[in-house]
Amino acid sequence: MKKLFLFILIGCGSIVSTAQDFTTKKDVVKQLRVVNDYFMKKWPDPGKNIITNKERRANIWTRGVYYEGLMAFYKIDPDKRYYDYAVEWGEKHDWKPVRGEVYTRHADNQNCGMTYIDLYRIDPQPVRIEAIQKNIDSVINSGRYNDWTWIDAIQMAMPIYVKLGVTLNDTKYFDYMYKMYHHIKYVEGGNGLYNPEDKLWWRDKDFVPPYTEPNGEDCYWSRGNGWVLAALALVLQELPTTDPHYAEYLADFKSLAEGVAPLQRADGFWNVSLHDPNHYGGKETSGTALFVYGMAWGMNNGILDKATYWPIVEKGWTAISHESIQPNGFLGYVQSTGKEPKDGQPVTVDKVPDFEDYGLGCVLLAGSEIYRLVGL
Repeated sequence: MKKLFLFILIGCGSIVSTAQDFTTKKDVVKQLRVVNDYFMKKWPDPGKNIITNKERRANIWTRGVYYEGLMAFYKIDPDKRYYDYAVEWGEKHDWKPVRGEVYTRHADNQNCGMTYIDLYRIDPQPVRIEAIQKNIDSVINSGRYNDWTWIDAIQMAMPIYVKLGVTLNDTKYFDYMYKMYHHIKYVEGGNGLYNPEDKLWWRDKDFVPPYTEPNGEDCYWSRGNGWVLAALALVLQELPTTDPHYAEYLADFKSLAEGVAPLQRADGFWNVSLHDPNHYGGKETSGTALFVYGMAWGMNNGILDKATYWPIVEKGWTAISHESIQPNGFLGYVQSTGKEPKDGQPVTVDKVPDFEDYGLGCVLLAGSEIYRLVGL
């Protein structure tokens, strides 16, 4: 194994005694309202196209991740405005994948279906689920399961399969989900994109060795590994424990948490490059929020040891809440879209990323689990 960089010491001090000093449910909700209100005021029309380097429909993956976070926030702060905002978003996109492409195979274009299913569960109108069910059914019926060639896809699409399986009481979705997962883990890029030695994932085949970072280490992208940890948490919270692959998902979730934990910076953030802190090193919010979300969820569900992970999560959320979240609700230190450390640089507290939605979604996910973790 190549040299492992340790940025923090874990497992020290009393864990339980810090619970009340960490934050409170009231403070978490207050901060999440500030960041979410900032976004909703900036985007009052959830159907308005997004214009950056080009014009895109507003149900692309970046916005889908935001609504994923909004639905999690809605569970702890049930403001009807959030529900109405999400429903209007679905309606203005006809409850279909991106650009109305019902038969798309691209995970990014399917991501919006996660929220459609959640909204269907609240109010089971068939139109809310018809298109995404038809989409995933077409993938299954094709017999081809090598669509996920980059690890972000695990988060973009994998939870959709488990949600459909649970909602429709049909295990075919669980079975095909594993075929897709098996491919990206063990086959894609030659021998799969998961490195059990370092307990981390390469972003795609372009980063599998012999590719290295400037310091000679393997390239592990923070947000990419955050997507995987979050996706596994989302799968485990719904997949029946009787599923034949539940144990593997659980083991992979624990291993990834173990791989990420010692790489936290002293200030609570994670660098964009997990094994080369000097390659575009610095604070980054989206990857940090995804790690905080996964680890907090793991503790809340008795999967991860609190004595080990509480100080990590506490430092991570403190960094986000004290340094990333600005008084007006803007999120600093969010890396723009991309696939590796050099993309979207520089990452600073005042730089507006190319999209402001997915970073917010990650923070809403993290905050919603922090809310459940802390005391009153």
